[in-house]
Amino acid sequence: MAGVFLLLVTGMAIGAEWVNPDLLITPEALEKNIDKPDWVVIDARELKDYAKGHIPGAISLGKRVKSALRDKTSRVFQDVSKYENLLGKAGIDNNTHVVFYHGDEKTLTDATVGFWVLEYLGHDKVHFMDGGLEAWRNSGLRLSKDPTIKEPKTFKANVVASRIATTDEITDIATGKITGIQVIDSRSEKEYKGEDMRAIRGGHVPHTTINVSHKDTMIKELDKKTEKMEATGFIDAKAVQEKFGSLDKSKRTIGYCQTGTRSTLTYLELRLMGFKDPANWDESWRVYASDLAANRPVEAPNGAQWYNFDGVNKDIKKLKEKVEKLEEALAAAQEKKE
Repeated sequence: MAGVFLLLVTGMAIGAEWVNPDLLITPEALEKNIDKPDWVVIDARELKDYAKGHIPGAISLGKRVKSALRDKTSRVFQDVSKYENLLGKAGIDNNTHVVFYHGDEKTLTDATVGFWVLEYLGHDKVHFMDGGLEAWRNSGLRLSKDPTIKEPKTFKANVVASRIATTDEITDIATGKITGIQVIDSRSEKEYKGEDMRAIRGGHVPHTTINVSHKDTMIKELDKKTEKMEATGFIDAKAVQEKFGSLDKSKRTIGYCQTGTRSTLTYLELRLMGFKDPANWDESWRVYASDLAANRPVEAPNGAQWYNFDGVNKDIKKLKEKVEKLEEALAAAQEKKE
């Protein structure tokens, strides 16, 4: 592919200088290759959404990719043979080009989870179609409701362990035992500050290099109802360069979020930019900040933040009382009506 990748956004083209442009694929290039025996295209959405209309020739893994390729705790399978069996049954071997695409912003990170997991497994022919179905339709291409099932093949994993950051590694960074590693918090600013708490503790990992919400690297459009700029799900090459351009590409660079899902978009962007040792922290904040026995250090604007169970319980009680009063009022109105 050319050194300049043209990102299609509602009919507009934006030039993007990527170091590794072959990781992305346009709808036009995908259409030319999708019927080849050494290409498999994976729809990252739920099976029910796939059934309503998908790229002709694309397959489904039976559920959203972020669930199909990870266990119930949203982590990669420790037993690599599960991947070998799953991918082999999907018609993928080590010479297969694998393309992940999404439906909208909601499933964008399902597709990037797939991209990252395949790279973790050592597959060197995995691609991401940015813009998903919207880009496909904007290119004048049709959808299909006919399911596709590929002939089984044999896939052998060659795990690249460095592409996963462990909680132990992050803890060593937080305590200063390890230095020289760049850490990107891909969550929202409120999560980073501990104002939006999704674990027992709120805040961020000490020595985090930068906080860049994954949404801040997407193309944004004006929401006419709220008059706020909202992410549409397309990678914004200019924003990516502005956010990450000052980082050292030669250093190990780790992305994290709440469950290691949003940060897979960060991982893809680091790969596009040519970072030499990018990684995704699979367990991320949910594990780090909820294991009280580990007593890991946390940073927040006003000191370590703790989840206010008492406050939440009081709010639940108040809500329950309101519901009960509403039910009583409805019952009284019904009796009066009768």
